[in-house]
Amino acid sequence: MPMYPQKPVPFDIALEPITHFLTGACLGRAGFNRKTALATATMTLAAEASDLDVFGGFGGPAFGFGHHRGFTHSFLGSFLVSGLVVGFIYLVWRIRGRKTKNNLPPRWGLLYALAYLACMSHILLDFTNNYGVRPFWPFSERWFSWDIVFIVEPVLLVLMVGGLALPSLFSLINDEIGARAKGPKGRTAAIVALIGVCITWGVRDYEHRRAVNALDARLYREAEPLRVSAFPTILNPFQWYGVVETPTFFAIMPVDSLVPEVDPQGQMQIRYKPEETPITLAAKGSYLGRFYLDWAQYPITETDKLESGGYIVHFRDLRFEYPSRQGRNPLGAGVELNSNLHVVREFMGTRSRQVFEETADPKSSR
Repeated sequence: MPMYPQKPVPFDIALEPITHFLTGACLGRAGFNRKTALATATMTLAAEASDLDVFGGFGGPAFGFGHHRGFTHSFLGSFLVSGLVVGFIYLVWRIRGRKTKNNLPPRWGLLYALAYLACMSHILLDFTNNYGVRPFWPFSERWFSWDIVFIVEPVLLVLMVGGLALPSLFSLINDEIGARAKGPKGRTAAIVALIGVCITWGVRDYEHRRAVNALDARLYREAEPLRVSAFPTILNPFQWYGVVETPTFFAIMPVDSLVPEVDPQGQMQIRYKPEETPITLAAKGSYLGRFYLDWAQYPITETDKLESGGYIVHFRDLRFEYPSRQGRNPLGAGVELNSNLHVVREFMGTRSRQVFEETADPKSSR
């Protein structure tokens, strides 16, 4: 089946890697580096290693999307990921002549356990945003998401950077006045940073529940909601992006969790559910369509007719239709069908969509 050029697709699908690296470093500094040499390095790498599945993008956009946050983001797959990280650390340790920065010897069994713990931190962090994870893969394909933290969370970055940087600053001051602590420095600051992360999650969870309850407590054009969700926005922990499903349409609107009721004041947008047709059914039955519908929480389709007689069915998930994106939808997808409704190509994101906009008939959009 012909595809677009086979190269990784830049999805906005994960916490940026810095958050994962910092979490692993804080975990190592929290005291594990006093139990074995190489603990901080091992946990820092393992905390990000689950995202090795990004190399699946070389198999094409559909393959990369379908396998992202799969095996490497599961409880089972983390055993393999941990082994790869510890194997890499062991190789570097041997190349460096079995040298470490302290007198502790490396305890490889403990390092493997710490690597697995760091992998669990990766799954937990990805669970907190609204993309979700499949921790029980391959036994279950069900997605789980907490929906409380934006893809890039500045508060977490500040907490963990501070937890890692401040001890080094005070260490320089202490060295100048002759005060030298025994053992690796930074344990208290790292623990405080991790506690701060947990407190941030608690605050965001509380505000998230308030936003969801406010959405669920009202009618939308006289229709009761079937499902409601509130998704985080960047910087402001009290501002949420609300999505409501009713029997015939979706409503999207901003939500302020500081007020008891939702009052869109003209900011509510209505997206009517498209009718099901043989065209959309064929697209949904495609390789990419099955993966997309399994992952999407609020899927909606748009169909464009081509001059060649074929069709393009665009998939969008309303939980990522943030107003600030201004039409950009890197987590959208599309399937091109010929006139016989056979799949011609599958694509992800907005770049591929632009290729077709010149040949699509805009009047045929549903």
